[in-house]
Amino acid sequence: MQYDAIILGGGAAGLFCAAIAGQRGANVLVLEAAEKVGKKILISGGGRCNFTNLGAGPANYLSANPHFAKSALSRYKPRDFIALVEKHDIAWHEKTLGQLFCDGSARQIVDMLLEECATGPGTVTIRCNEEVSGIGHDNGQFTVTTQYDHFTAPALVIATGGPSIPKMGASDFAYRLARQFGLKVVEPRPALVPLTLGGEEVLFRELSGVSAEVEATASKTTFREAALFTHKGLSGPAILQASSYWRHGEPVNIRFLPDAPQGWLTDVKRAEPSLHLRTILARHLPDRLAAVLADQLGISGDLGNVPDKALRAAEERLRSWRFHPNGSEGFAKAEVTAGGISTAELSSQTMEAKNVPGLYAIGEAVDVTGWLGGYNFQWAWASGFACGEALGARSKGLEF
Repeated sequence: MQYDAIILGGGAAGLFCAAIAGQRGANVLVLEAAEKVGKKILISGGGRCNFTNLGAGPANYLSANPHFAKSALSRYKPRDFIALVEKHDIAWHEKTLGQLFCDGSARQIVDMLLEECATGPGTVTIRCNEEVSGIGHDNGQFTVTTQYDHFTAPALVIATGGPSIPKMGASDFAYRLARQFGLKVVEPRPALVPLTLGGEEVLFRELSGVSAEVEATASKTTFREAALFTHKGLSGPAILQASSYWRHGEPVNIRFLPDAPQGWLTDVKRAEPSLHLRTILARHLPDRLAAVLADQLGISGDLGNVPDKALRAAEERLRSWRFHPNGSEGFAKAEVTAGGISTAELSSQTMEAKNVPGLYAIGEAVDVTGWLGGYNFQWAWASGFACGEALGARSKGLEF
């Protein structure tokens, strides 16, 4: 069966790329290994799909080449996707920090993408339960073999994502395929993932379920959101964000009470000398957390009896409490994958491999990883759009 392009993967990037290519006149085949398309979309945002972020820009993405994403992100912006959502009468709301969600169900986004795939003038054919068993490339044609059939096209798009959330069928297929064609891969690692604690810090696991607003810093990048203590270690939005920047052996610094001014403890000592540190901390933090922090700081009894030097040291530690994660909860719990197909191999304009004409890579498969909060979907839309436009032009024999 002959097509203008074959897209491997029916997730956010793959479906949107197919829709754009079809609307530009290309005849496209989408092959999805799962029983239905858009499975990660359906579970995202608690089932409501955090489909973009109002503030999405190049600074919100990690990559070995931080400039690579600029082209695609500038050509397809959050407002463009919002306009598409509104065209389909999907009600949405902003939650926090620019995060946009459907009022209803994530299913609306999948249905919208499928409707967009059906709006021609090209055709988009979607086949699920198709497991790729082999891919060949000869005389400018890619041949994809599944358990059911052989398909050929002059263009092949890798849109199979990364290995995060393997229970959804995720794997390292994209990287194996990239290497087959000689493309380099930046070492993949779990991102937006809970971190685990061991050793002396294991006592913090006793705080499972306790959360507080903090500033979390890893590799000089700081996020202010909630941190959550779990039975394995640390999670919550602030930690998930920091985890993308964290590397094994490095600490994560937590600033408790981020709004507290310099000298606040000595001020409290002057005003209320009979109070205990635990009581003061409990005014701003959950009781259980306040108790553990006070105990770890080694300050007990009336503040009036504690030297100012000791209070200043306690303040300093609360400003930069150093945790030493012994690992993360891995790809099983990671929302996305950092690393992936090297951007050095790809055109930032079209997402086409520089040394393999007709081969493209988009979405999470590429070494571009967004922050928590709709940024990774925006990369899926932007990279899918760039590739879809290129496929449309290619099908007409035009340069793009």
